[in-house]
Amino acid sequence: MIFDRNEKKEVIALLGAGCMGTAIVRRIAAGRRILLGDISEKNLEQVSHDFRYSGYDVETMIVNAMEKESIEAFAKKAASLGNVMYFIDTAGASPNQASPEHILALDMVGTGYAVDAFGEVIASGGAGLIISSQTGYMFPLSYEVEQEILRTPTEKLMELSIFKEEAMKKSGTAYMIAKRVNHLQAQKAAATSWKTRRARINTISPGIIVTPLAYDEFAAAGEGYQRMIDASAAERCGTADEIAEAGAFLLGEHAKFITGTDLLIDGGVIASIRTGNYRLG
Repeated sequence: MIFDRNEKKEVIALLGAGCMGTAIVRRIAAGRRILLGDISEKNLEQVSHDFRYSGYDVETMIVNAMEKESIEAFAKKAASLGNVMYFIDTAGASPNQASPEHILALDMVGTGYAVDAFGEVIASGGAGLIISSQTGYMFPLSYEVEQEILRTPTEKLMELSIFKEEAMKKSGTAYMIAKRVNHLQAQKAAATSWKTRRARINTISPGIIVTPLAYDEFAAAGEGYQRMIDASAAERCGTADEIAEAGAFLLGEHAKFITGTDLLIDGGVIASIRTGNYRLG
């Protein structure tokens, strides 16, 4: 049976087929073509099955989100399917899942490669979204360091002293710095390559969101997370659906004047830290 006879469909590319990314895609995918990219074939099969049996047009591609060539091939595949109107990047590893080197390679450099690659194929009027983290607000960088990062091409980032030295101390530090860099990557792209293509790109910084990945963090550092939840204004965790609502807004027509910015969605954790009501560590 042919469910949709429309041929010239807009394309949504999702890198990292996890809970938050797929929840965002469901908000905007009706009548569009979805391209899912993930390193796990098993995950791609499960997620694409769920999409197809919900009436969505979906294709998949195995992508290593740490390899420039793999990401560029993913972007080219997306462009071959039609006008790429939306790109969402949720690929990443949490501090208790990986080493500092792996986190920087995936969450920072890999994200940079993705922003660069889709900056070559995103259609006019299109929009991108990077899922960062509230931790991007927990390790402030100096103005001078941020300017150095903004001036450095993605493939040269790991040569900077902050990544060779400070970020390598532990996985938590690497994660916080990488997520702050995500904000800068979106700012840079919004003002340069994505601007040239008349497209927008932003980031979302979720707080403690209940996902399968989050359970690894809870198992490793549950006491600390509980204190953070209790100190927040919301006094609860968030859900992938709440992130999806905000993501759909930033990607949609009502956010056409928003680009190069970050939306912090953390239930008030960072506010609690900045006012001294909660202390890290």
